[in-house]
Amino acid sequence: MPYVDATDATFQTDVIDRSMTVPVVVDLWAPWCGPCRTLGPIIEKVVDATNGQVVLVKVNTDENPGISQAFQVQSIPAVYAIKDGAVVDGFMGAYPEHVVEEFIASLLPSEAEATVASLLAEGTEGAYRKVLELEPGNEDAIVGLAELLVERGENDQALQFLARIPESDRTRLVA
Repeated sequence: MPYVDATDATFQTDVIDRSMTVPVVVDLWAPWCGPCRTLGPIIEKVVDATNGQVVLVKVNTDENPGISQAFQVQSIPAVYAIKDGAVVDGFMGAYPEHVVEEFIASLLPSEAEATVASLLAEGTEGAYRKVLELEPGNEDAIVGLAELLVERGENDQALQFLARIPESDRTRLVA
């Protein structure tokens, strides 16, 4: 199935938590809404073409009034893009496929973001150092590199890297 049907009860997991790792498009619709029936298949097709880089969550507003209230929905269809737990974009009404494609494309990671994500997933010292060449303040790379250095007993060098970013529970754990 190319999408998830969210409910008031599953919204936190299906949308907010999921948006921490991948952009989530929320399609608020109702069975009686003609424009919703037009837009639905278009959004499904366009999101499906991202091969998992964007996730679609559909919400029946008649069955889930809590979600409708949270988004302060005035009319449907209403579509919102969520990244890192926050709304980053949205639109109301039914639009043609090329407009929906542009909306979804704006949510895809850039080539640089994809490279950084791939290097972070690699988790090696060399990969972390490459990330820091691209983004000197990348917290994930700094903490990952510091952890590797501590494992090798290079605590002073680890602390030098950690000093680049604000102290947090994560950095205190490594230090």
